[in-house]
Amino acid sequence: MTLILKSFQEKSPQLINCGLFYDIIDIEVCLERKISVSYKAIYRKFRPTTFDDVLGQEHITTILKNQIKNDNIAHAYLFSGTRGTGKTSTARIFARAINCEGEGVPCNTCDICRGIIEESVMDIIEIDAASNNSVEDIRELRENSKYPPSNCRYKVYIIDEVHMLSKGAFNALLKILEEPPVHLVFILATTEPQKLPATILSRCQRYDFKRVSVENIVKNMKKIIKEVGVEVENSALELIARNSDGAMRDALSILDQCISFTEGVVTTDYVISVLGIVNNDLMFSVVDDIIKRDVESVLESLDEVIREGIDIKQFIKDLILHFRNIMVAKASQNVENSIDGTEEFIERIRIQSKDIELVQIINFLNLLSETENKAKWSTQPKIILEVDLINMMSKNNNVDFESLIDRIEKLETELKERPQIVQSQTMRDTKSVKTEKAEQPITPPKNREKKEAPLVETSDVSFDLIKQEWPNLLKRIKTKKIALHALITEGMPKSFKNGILTIAFKEGFGFHKDALDKEANREAIQSIIGTALVAHVELKLVMEDKIDEVDESADLLQDVIDVFGKDLVEVED
Repeated sequence: MTLILKSFQEKSPQLINCGLFYDIIDIEVCLERKISVSYKAIYRKFRPTTFDDVLGQEHITTILKNQIKNDNIAHAYLFSGTRGTGKTSTARIFARAINCEGEGVPCNTCDICRGIIEESVMDIIEIDAASNNSVEDIRELRENSKYPPSNCRYKVYIIDEVHMLSKGAFNALLKILEEPPVHLVFILATTEPQKLPATILSRCQRYDFKRVSVENIVKNMKKIIKEVGVEVENSALELIARNSDGAMRDALSILDQCISFTEGVVTTDYVISVLGIVNNDLMFSVVDDIIKRDVESVLESLDEVIREGIDIKQFIKDLILHFRNIMVAKASQNVENSIDGTEEFIERIRIQSKDIELVQIINFLNLLSETENKAKWSTQPKIILEVDLINMMSKNNNVDFESLIDRIEKLETELKERPQIVQSQTMRDTKSVKTEKAEQPITPPKNREKKEAPLVETSDVSFDLIKQEWPNLLKRIKTKKIALHALITEGMPKSFKNGILTIAFKEGFGFHKDALDKEANREAIQSIIGTALVAHVELKLVMEDKIDEVDESADLLQDVIDVFGKDLVEVED
């Protein structure tokens, strides 16, 4: 048994020193079965050991190195950022650097540095706030922090996921952050800094870690696979990097998984199968079919996605990302920094973007975002996706009316700002008798003496008069609000009772009706028509299939007015 322990200590002295194995029988079993108890995951084995190894965070490591150089160490730091960006690794490097006895920042060879790496130095304490978040845990920390370090210059507390602390725990931590001992340094790490109280934030130097770029992730993985002695296709590395969402740890975990379950070269197809994503060829094919409105091909491709075992929710995310890349390629010429991928991939995106309009891309992205939200809570996400894909390919989703209205209004503004066009239009209006007539108020027979007569009772205006003058009313609306004119031309006046002008829209023009029914737009139309008729007019916008219900309501209202009198009846929408 002594020989077994000696052999085990030679193989893995760190595990024995740290007291991680106490059962001699387990050690014997491991050695007899040739189990590699010293194996570490790639992301742990190749964890950064110096500030220069922390990729993509130079804006932070430079400041920390200068603080150490100038002996200007703060008592509390807050490292925030998304997962896998190097927060905890940087905290450990900083803890070694401020206590290092050798040359370098840190040297990683002196007794203190080696002790911290081997976790045998008791002055560097790491706490997981997710499982140690009570008031009692922080009170114990506060009591222990009063004692000076035994071997190091500073006693360092690294509190990971600090946002998980309870309210009482934060209050307990605040006391020691306000008046810390000179030997104490706190490093708080979190992915959600917005959950920390302002009193904690104000007492820390905050450093925000950025997502690691695809370029840096690929660069680091190439260095690692060279040391490990495996071969991975460049396109496979880029695919891993793009799907890691800027997290180096996630990228290395995927790489470790791919290396462990394949022999020889790690190919792009194998990475695709591990990640459960759609390969580029299939995605380009699906998007081409959506652009061409080939419903049958899209549904067949969707069935292929299911057969391949790809998660529908992941497929929706990939589809959104693909249309996002097309949108960027359509809107910008320099897309190399905005789209992750090889030059060949970006060129294919550029070519595909030529077959679709920007407005349509934005509509597709809006629909797919709604699809993603619905699919999260659905037990049948495939059906949700099929319905929305068919809806996307329908002809009714080609035009973005809101954008069209904005463009019309901009054009109207430009025309008003160009005097020569206005002057030319005025000359043409002077020559045209009909246009001149349209510019004048349309007044009923009793009120034609003055152009600006006061508003009259609506009973003086008949529906026959409105129908007769409707083309002139539309012209007047066009001269005042050209964007509203484009909407109201699709409606037709149906009745005029009790001062309410009902305009009906046919099926398929519900958008026009809803846009005009906005308070500002409706009031603008009412003002223009009322001024033209020199009468008080209220607008009622309905769909044509609902006109009978509106007429019935109007008749009922008239009966009430006849019984109780107009002065006692108040009409509300």
